[in-house]
Amino acid sequence: MAAESRAAVWLRTGIIAAGGVVFLFPFVWMVSTSLTSPAELFKLPPSIIPSPIDTSGYERLFNDVPIANWVFNSIVVSLSVTVLQVLTSAMAAYAFARLQFRGRNAFFVLFLATLMVPFQVMVVPLFIELRYLGLLNSMAALIVPEIAMPFGVFLLRQAFLSLPRELEEAAFVDGAGHLRVFFRLVLPLSKPAIATVAVFSFMGSWNNFLWPLVVINNPDLMTLPLGLASMSSRFVTDWNLLLAGATISILPIVALFVFAQRYVLQGVSMSGLKG
Repeated sequence: MAAESRAAVWLRTGIIAAGGVVFLFPFVWMVSTSLTSPAELFKLPPSIIPSPIDTSGYERLFNDVPIANWVFNSIVVSLSVTVLQVLTSAMAAYAFARLQFRGRNAFFVLFLATLMVPFQVMVVPLFIELRYLGLLNSMAALIVPEIAMPFGVFLLRQAFLSLPRELEEAAFVDGAGHLRVFFRLVLPLSKPAIATVAVFSFMGSWNNFLWPLVVINNPDLMTLPLGLASMSSRFVTDWNLLLAGATISILPIVALFVFAQRYVLQGVSMSGLKG
């Protein structure tokens, strides 16, 4: 039995390691290509380790391309969207989890049904709405439509439902209202779930390409994904320059996930979304 158990552990470890290699390979290839000289890009057979290592792609990226401006725009938009989505999701989740009102469950189901509507369906109505509001080609056009996050409401509602009601009832007995309970009790106890929503929100906003492409035509307002796409030519693509930019674009996401992965796992466990 012990031998079988050990064999099962080794098999499971081998499968996980193989899956990790498969998922990691594109990132390794991207970094390798970004450090490969243009003359060596299409050499056969290809090599994972570039020889010699060429950093001209990164030098040209910072000297010839407004990458710093694109990164700044992406940071402003992503942080703004993250803060607003976490705040609105937490408030809506608290209402669905704790406040008693007629039709609460029906409204919640209807709200979750919006998850089945792809964003591409809403692009044209949102574009027309923002045009009438005079918000096209502005930072507000990138931030305002992203304020609501149905998945965040669902995840935080599940987390709030797992909190013991006795704590809130004790606060109500001491004279606290819903706002004080929400900000001073519920939110501090739900940090892992809030961190999970923040990570998903930041990643979604940082990688968003379609919506900035629709509402932005000013080069000074381009976000990083849109700016990187503008570097691709119809006939010739400078691959080591483009992949140097792509490498830089994933660094904040990797750093954020490495920093917050413990909270993400706790948040998923706390919300009851166990696989």
